[in-house]
Amino acid sequence: MRQGKEIAILLGVGWLLTGCTRPVVQAAPDVPPPIQSVPVTESAEPASTALLLETHETDHATVFVVTVPTTYTVSVVASETLQTVAAFAQETSADVVLNAGFFDPVNGQTTSHIVVDGAVVAAPADNARLVENPDLTEYLDQILNRSEFRRYDCDNKPRYEIAPRNGDFPGDCTVIDAIGAGPQLLPTDTSLSEAFTDVDANGQLVRDAIGSLQRNARSAVGLRADGTVLLYMVAQRAATGPGMTLAELAAFMQGQGIEQALNLDGGSSSSLVFEGEAFYGRLSAEGQPVIRPVKSVLIVQPHK
Repeated sequence: MRQGKEIAILLGVGWLLTGCTRPVVQAAPDVPPPIQSVPVTESAEPASTALLLETHETDHATVFVVTVPTTYTVSVVASETLQTVAAFAQETSADVVLNAGFFDPVNGQTTSHIVVDGAVVAAPADNARLVENPDLTEYLDQILNRSEFRRYDCDNKPRYEIAPRNGDFPGDCTVIDAIGAGPQLLPTDTSLSEAFTDVDANGQLVRDAIGSLQRNARSAVGLRADGTVLLYMVAQRAATGPGMTLAELAAFMQGQGIEQALNLDGGSSSSLVFEGEAFYGRLSAEGQPVIRPVKSVLIVQPHK
């Protein structure tokens, strides 16, 4: 076991996601299938002030879970140009880096709101390929108000929340960082309200922008009731399965005691660095990791 790193190999149950946008026509149930919860993972170890990386082997994927103790801060970093999580890790010297918001791979511009150190550094409304796309006109208001992960300063104490872009925030707190993504996975799936999916009058699925019903590599962030932040990266396994669906990921996270969960960009974007070691979610046809540059990340560093 490497110094400064705790790794537990646990058995879990899980599902998938991709960062690509592709409308589909597919039959859908009248109501979403219920989330099948798995037992909460209990740890025999006492509460730790060290970062914890757990690796869960499921039927269809390997799930990397980072538990962030209160001695660390989770913040947002973005780049003007796309770069790998390994490059972000090298630039920031962060202990943990996870890919975060959605972006346009054609022009490198964000399709998620990004706030860093209290300032808006990128906004989807500035991306002409998004706001001028006639196929998205009817969904644009929903897209621009998708959910985000926020870090507040509340009387010099950090606090985290997952909420819609235009949602209220505590009056005694200041938003320090925010990264848009979505949909929310817990406490409820917001795919329909945030225009990730849409159905016609007959209940047929006519839009699934991120392939939520298909298994794929995924990334997500979750909050427990006590405010503990957990970061998730679902990696494909070539021999046994292709990852998780969003419902499977929600069930997995709920089983770990997560009460609020936000899906992040996935598919080829899913990537994680933990204490200098990089892990990638997507595999090529030859079974090799796909390393894709991204626009924004969540980083974990000790409190300053």
